[in-house]
Amino acid sequence: MYQIIGKKNLGEGINLYNISAPDIALKALPGQFIILRVNKNGERIPITIANSDKKDKTITILVQTLGKTTHLLSELNVGESLADLVGPLGVPTEIKKFGTVVCIGGGFGTAVIYPIAKAMKAEGNRVISIIGARSKELLLMEDEMKTASSEVLVATNDGSCGTKGIVTDVLRNLIYDKKIQIDRVIAVGPVIMMKAVSDLTKEKSIKTIVSLNPIMIDGTGMCGACRVLVGNKTKFACVDGPDFDGHLVDFDNLMNRLKFYKEEEKTSYDCHMKAHHNLTA
Repeated sequence: MYQIIGKKNLGEGINLYNISAPDIALKALPGQFIILRVNKNGERIPITIANSDKKDKTITILVQTLGKTTHLLSELNVGESLADLVGPLGVPTEIKKFGTVVCIGGGFGTAVIYPIAKAMKAEGNRVISIIGARSKELLLMEDEMKTASSEVLVATNDGSCGTKGIVTDVLRNLIYDKKIQIDRVIAVGPVIMMKAVSDLTKEKSIKTIVSLNPIMIDGTGMCGACRVLVGNKTKFACVDGPDFDGHLVDFDNLMNRLKFYKEEEKTSYDCHMKAHHNLTA
């Protein structure tokens, strides 16, 4: 169960995994996620489903090596298996014909926005995707996004590809282009980016959906760790989201909550890497 069928390094500690998960592959919809454990004593971490293949009965996830658990995952190879994996979790993204939909993927968020853009295009929308990264070398899934979209616009901080700047610079140009009527914006990426997108679209009353990534443990609404404030009401990202109206999200509260366990996370990672170094020395 949950065997790694394929693994590909995309650079900068980012790995793509194809995992055998028949039941999940049959039911997964855009915007949903899984929670996995690398080993039986490991922590549970949520990962968005980047793609699902009903024929091959596999799901695709992209994981960036940042902490202890993602480092442990990076050490697994094709043929090895995860301890367990549960999903699909969360409320799927609303997919229907809106008209012109702008899908924004900031950095790692491109992996999340890809299945959404793909589904929106299949529904008959004009999909304009904006993807951003620090440089051309760090752009993720550019070719896949071109297939999933009517048009792809790129922003890089250093100007090595597309517009020099950030995704909101490109979005601003679209919003003020009188030839384009934007009916919906969907943004996934760093919290500060989603906040900036939401602030920009709010000025023009453009419906904006964001996918939130608070601390999450059980994924069923029982622990309450993933609570977020939306419209001054407490919501749980795992069962009420992860998609929410960006104009109603309290992003400052979310950013503060994401900092709660930074010190503990660093200590755990440092201890793990020290032990790992001793084992491999």
